[in-house]
Amino acid sequence: MSPSSTPMMQSPHPMKKKVLSALVAVVIGHIGVLWAVSQMESPELKPIDKEPLKVRFVKIQEPPKPLPPQPKAEPKPAQPKPPEVKEVKVVEKPLPPPPKKVEKVQQVKKAEAPKPVVKPVEPTPQPTPTVTTTVSETKVVKPAPQPVVQPAPVAPPAPAVPATKSVSIGGSGVQWSRSPKPSYTNRDLQGETRSVVVLIEANEKGSITSARITRSSGIAALDEKILRAVRSAKFKPYKENGVAYPIRAEQPFELTLNPNG
Repeated sequence: MSPSSTPMMQSPHPMKKKVLSALVAVVIGHIGVLWAVSQMESPELKPIDKEPLKVRFVKIQEPPKPLPPQPKAEPKPAQPKPPEVKEVKVVEKPLPPPPKKVEKVQQVKKAEAPKPVVKPVEPTPQPTPTVTTTVSETKVVKPAPQPVVQPAPVAPPAPAVPATKSVSIGGSGVQWSRSPKPSYTNRDLQGETRSVVVLIEANEKGSITSARITRSSGIAALDEKILRAVRSAKFKPYKENGVAYPIRAEQPFELTLNPNG
């Protein structure tokens, strides 16, 4: 090795010594501080005399719950007052004396005879009639209490029936859910092509409620077959703005001859 490399290899030793000496100094300093703190007298704390706290428990009362409303007592019907009976005193009144009868004396003038002196006729005393008083007793009859009549319950008003709509069959009108299928033969047509028009009425559900012929085929038996086929059919419910309505519509039928008989 060259002499120049020797001092470079020995340079780190002084740095280590400085670091170790610094750490030793720090440790010694801490030990000295701890020793000084341990030698210090702790100040005596004077006890503080305080009165103990008095705790008083107060019971909180809940507010009384409101009583449920009592049912109102039905007013008792007013009982009619019994008729008052007035006492009538019967006063006996003396009958008036009968009228005095005065006899008229016709004086006849005579020229020679002196006037006769007419003495008044004293009325004969009549017996005093005895007055009989009849006191009738009036009995007060209390009327029996009448039963309280409760009003009859009012029935709720019937729901309004929607108005019947006149519509056409097919297209924008009402549609068949089960169309009528009349069954007939050439014998029923009696050798001719015939037409029938039926007026049909149905309820909100589409069920047929009425069917009648407005234009007849001219054969009553054939018309009846068409009506039976219509009554067994059914419409789809007809609705406007989501509301179902009963309907009335006309259905024409063209009855043609069957070439196969």
